[in-house]
Amino acid sequence: MPSIFSKIVTGEIPCHKVAENENYLAFLDINPLAEGHTLVIPKKEIDYIFDLDDETLSGLMLFSKKVAQAIEKTISCERIGIAVIGLEVPHAHIHLSPINSIGDINFAKAKLPTDHARFAEIAAAIRANF
Repeated sequence: MPSIFSKIVTGEIPCHKVAENENYLAFLDINPLAEGHTLVIPKKEIDYIFDLDDETLSGLMLFSKKVAQAIEKTISCERIGIAVIGLEVPHAHIHLSPINSIGDINFAKAKLPTDHARFAEIAAAIRANF
């Protein structure tokens, strides 16, 4: 059965797309830790990030770097935090989240409310800086 992320890749489920190329997709997390919290995935569905072949893993990281730079140009923050947890969705993915302190990337904290109009604005702004 395809993961929720595979369904996003095929367009079955909508997303607030930030960036895309033939192999990778970046979109806003619908349960963000901060405005601009983005997920970056390979389009190829592989559950565990360390099961990715070397070329796909390195490509994912390089694509994530470009996305992080675009987020940083868009959202005022000290840094872009990066996290790979790998338990929530069986599809390799990287979290990129604007942070100002280490506590800002605590996944146990309350998530921001979902506001699709605001998500659309943020995604458009990040795309413009990509």
